[in-house]
Amino acid sequence: MVAEAVGRWKSNGERSAYFARREAAKVLGSVLEGDARRQAVGSIKSLIYRPCIRNKKATFALVCQTLKHLPIIKDVLDAATILNAKWKVRQQDLIYIITYDILFGQAVSLVGDAEKFLMHRKDALQTALARLLVKKNVKTPQDLVDLYRIPEVSKPRYVRVNTLKMDVDSALLELGQQNMVEKDNMVPDLLILPPSTDLHNHPLVTNGSVFMQGKASSMVAAALDPKPGWEVLDACSAPGNKTVHLAALMRGKGKIIACELNKERVIRLKETIKLSGASNIEVLHGDFLNCNPNDSSFSKVRAILLDPSCSGSGTASVRLDHLLPSNAAGHAAGVTDTERLNKLAAFQRKVLMHALSFPAVERVVYSTCSIHQIENEDVVKSVLPLAASYGFQLATPFPQWQRRGLPVFEGFQHLLRTDPVEDGEGFFIALFTKRDDKNHSEKQATCRNNSKSLARDSCTGRFRSGKKRIVINFAHTKLFLMWLHAKQSRRKRDNFNTGGSYRPMTTDCF
Repeated sequence: MVAEAVGRWKSNGERSAYFARREAAKVLGSVLEGDARRQAVGSIKSLIYRPCIRNKKATFALVCQTLKHLPIIKDVLDAATILNAKWKVRQQDLIYIITYDILFGQAVSLVGDAEKFLMHRKDALQTALARLLVKKNVKTPQDLVDLYRIPEVSKPRYVRVNTLKMDVDSALLELGQQNMVEKDNMVPDLLILPPSTDLHNHPLVTNGSVFMQGKASSMVAAALDPKPGWEVLDACSAPGNKTVHLAALMRGKGKIIACELNKERVIRLKETIKLSGASNIEVLHGDFLNCNPNDSSFSKVRAILLDPSCSGSGTASVRLDHLLPSNAAGHAAGVTDTERLNKLAAFQRKVLMHALSFPAVERVVYSTCSIHQIENEDVVKSVLPLAASYGFQLATPFPQWQRRGLPVFEGFQHLLRTDPVEDGEGFFIALFTKRDDKNHSEKQATCRNNSKSLARDSCTGRFRSGKKRIVINFAHTKLFLMWLHAKQSRRKRDNFNTGGSYRPMTTDCF
């Protein structure tokens, strides 16, 4: 069909419109399929920002406008009765896009089979639209749109500088040539631009030097605070913005295991990693719950970022969820899907408990983009006894941040919330840290390295039971300290009597 269209285009604009409609149809299909299954591959924006989408601005406009008018388009197509099985099954998403253009958008050329089919039935479509206006008792098509419309939240445009490719000051200077830009006072590598700033095709975005990422989302990896050289596990990593942020925070050193179950989201994850230039990320296509904490491949993992599936209620306006059919059916009007929230909370609780069970892990961040207590404070509260048994306690990410958790249990002040109205996004962050985790790993490593030393032998009791030798390490127990004190006293006394020098015994290896 494309080959037949070549040579018939009267202008470059006509050619661009032809391909934009088809790119928009692919994105629209993914959005509608994910919404129907309530398991989206990505948000509208993330799908459009993929490298494979060439004309992002035109595609974005077509998808958003078609979604805004979709209830009307469906009613018009049903009333006009012009579609056969071929168009309904194979080209439905493209039909929606072209119908929007015919009724509400720009003039449609007769290049392309779908365009020809609908343009020959333009009168039937317009008649059906006129009847719908009468039925809904409104005067204009815009009045119809307003019946479904939900106000959009205006917020600053945030971009996170990918310090693997560019330093913050250089990005600030380059973006400042055409825009007002300032540094964020919370996240060091985050820049703030005016709400209307369009960076979709900016070279720094297309080459991965900066990522368009909200402030609340950028706070998640920063709260985990992984150090260069660490091994980190990103448990539910796609689309990968937080994953590559971890890589930047670690300066490309160490190792990140990015776990993702969904095959399509793995593709999106790999695209993000490639764009970022990160070379220390290993993608694991599989279920995080199937990762055995005692497996040797995870024995050095010191931190886990857990951002599991959630209701997304805190970022609904940012993701343009108010345009989705599920919201038009009542979800956006404040009708809470209690059964779905309960299922999500059960899953979130399960994966958080799993994350806390990895033996070498010292830091775990649990985050959601939900405003619901059941997915946030309730999940954290339910795992606190288990967390304590593993030696974890709640820490306070970004102490200077004013909005904390809901006061539903003791320790709520350690939790962090952002507000969807005040901050533009509704996020929740909980940070678990292992008690005395600063010196724990270093002490373990020192003991291993000195396992053959005399000091180790002097601190270890050895007994035999039959043919099996049992080695008992009782360093730092009361019995050991009493023994050490007595031995040092005897040595000091013996050296005093013989005129020798006294050197105290130490427990540095422990």
